[in-house]
Amino acid sequence: MRIGFDARLVYYQQAGIGQYIINLLAALTELEQERAAPERNQYVIFQRGRDELPLVTESFQQRVNLRTPAHHRFEQPALSLELARFAGLDVLHSPDFIPPLWLARLRRPASVVTMHDLAFLRLPHLSLLTGESKGYYGQVQAAARAARRVIAVSESTRRDIIELLGVDERKVAVVYEAANALYHPVGRQELRRHLTISLREKIGDQRGFILFVSTIEPRKNIPTLLQAYAILRDTVGEGLPNLVLAGRKGWLFDEVFEQVRKLGLREQVIFTGAVTAQELLYLYNQAVLLASPSFYEGFGLPVLEAMSCGLPVVAANSSSLPEVAGAAAILVAPSDAEGWAAAMRRLLEDETLRRDLREKGLQQARTFSWRRAAAETLVVYQAVAEELWQKNKTT
Repeated sequence: MRIGFDARLVYYQQAGIGQYIINLLAALTELEQERAAPERNQYVIFQRGRDELPLVTESFQQRVNLRTPAHHRFEQPALSLELARFAGLDVLHSPDFIPPLWLARLRRPASVVTMHDLAFLRLPHLSLLTGESKGYYGQVQAAARAARRVIAVSESTRRDIIELLGVDERKVAVVYEAANALYHPVGRQELRRHLTISLREKIGDQRGFILFVSTIEPRKNIPTLLQAYAILRDTVGEGLPNLVLAGRKGWLFDEVFEQVRKLGLREQVIFTGAVTAQELLYLYNQAVLLASPSFYEGFGLPVLEAMSCGLPVVAANSSSLPEVAGAAAILVAPSDAEGWAAAMRRLLEDETLRRDLREKGLQQARTFSWRRAAAETLVVYQAVAEELWQKNKTT
């Protein structure tokens, strides 16, 4: 097969979907390297011209620089024009929701899109879309209809795609993401190398804190976590570990800071701001538990990253989080502050439970891998390419 892969977003964002692109391409490359040369698929990787990240590393891969920026208001006509000369591709994978719709409707090349979550449709009151992003994500239904296949990153997201976009369930394939191989249990001596000066200034050298990892925004349900932590403070008293919130400011974050003030938690709640992957490795290995109370997650990567490091998890029993956590976490209703306080107290006080969840978490994390994701993505590519070949035979 000749496979096109739209990797332009990496130039603008190496977190989130950017990481999906980087990790999936790396795993696809590894799988192809194991094939005999004549059996290898050929890849055309589309990157922003200014992007210096070397995503193309092998002879079976070709980098093509595009001028069209991601999420631009003129992206559709400009991208379709730039890609028109690549109609000979068998498959074009658009990993950021929206393909070039004009080409997708022509069915040449066969279009595959990845949809990571539909929070903006499922919980619109908790999702901020600017004028520009409304224009971009407003194309999601047209994208789902035009694509030959839609890849969902969880069964929860698959159900949303079918229900909210009216997509034929036979078109939607679930391919789970995975944690970056960076995240693993790290010994104390080695761990010191990952404590940056910036992070030391924010949290000191403390260990055993309660950790939250994500953007500070309404969908992440931080107010419930703060209420639960205040209940813990009032019941546990002295000796309660600090609560560390690691993540950049999103929108309506002022309400979170105001709640910290009202609950009298300023001395015990630490905001790190945005953190690097190396700093996250440190945090996962130094915390006593991860709390993930989000109302909605398309996949819930911090849960998997934490478990990959052997960190016990308390997670919301909503959206995709039960899929990712399996039986390796304590699950609590998102808005049940008393339940969150009780679950965290159990973990803080019960070393046997922490040890049990640590082992279960490590085992659960091993069931997800980018190699598996790449293999399952290739199956999707093969299916749509064969459909295209069959159609061409009959016309």
